[in-house]
Amino acid sequence: MANKHDIFERHSWVLLIGILVMVAIGGLVEIVPLFYLKSTIEKVEGMRPYSPLELAGRNIYVREGCYNCHSQMIRPMRDEIERYGHYSLAAESMYDHPFQWASKRTGPDLARVGGKYSDDWQRDHLINPRAVVPTSIMPGYPFLAKNELDTNAIKAVVSTNRLVGVPYTDEQVEKAVADLKAQANPDDPGAAEVLKRYPKAVVRDFDGNAGKLTEMDALVAYLQVLGTLVDFKVYDDKANLR
Repeated sequence: MANKHDIFERHSWVLLIGILVMVAIGGLVEIVPLFYLKSTIEKVEGMRPYSPLELAGRNIYVREGCYNCHSQMIRPMRDEIERYGHYSLAAESMYDHPFQWASKRTGPDLARVGGKYSDDWQRDHLINPRAVVPTSIMPGYPFLAKNELDTNAIKAVVSTNRLVGVPYTDEQVEKAVADLKAQANPDDPGAAEVLKRYPKAVVRDFDGNAGKLTEMDALVAYLQVLGTLVDFKVYDDKANLR
């Protein structure tokens, strides 16, 4: 018996075939059960697609490489939960293409940053991080407050997200531009419609400049929604009952 493995050591092609067979078996064991599941992500009450303004802000977040230093994935470890809040759920990333889990964490995790700071704090931090966090090594992004937000492509962006599975309705696609502008202007007649289509959306002037819709408006709107859609008290109560 001890010498029967010699065939694998003496003949590389036999070893190669053996490896392929074992990898195939392992792959089938992992992949086949997925075909019998309706979804690999548990549905969570409160989750919804990003509003057009939030989606535009997310695109700016990706464009500026914010994911290189900030993760959006709180691991189920005591030190992380005590610092950042409830651990991240898979459903929180179900409408992210691509997801923003990141690969490293130079700055703090942003999965629960929504509502943690005021719009003024977020704006000042993005313009000059040292103004609010003296030890910060983050670069400033003052141009965001000056750059007018390009609204021409948002309808196409929403449509593209629908193509990859985000459940935007026909109405949400058609109203994308109007909803984007209305969310940053609470005096806009369409502001109430934004809240109907996107529950828990924050409707206000985010950059402090009501006369201009800027990239700062969009990025702050995105940051302010992170971690605010799910009521984590429900999960905490369930955990306490166990």
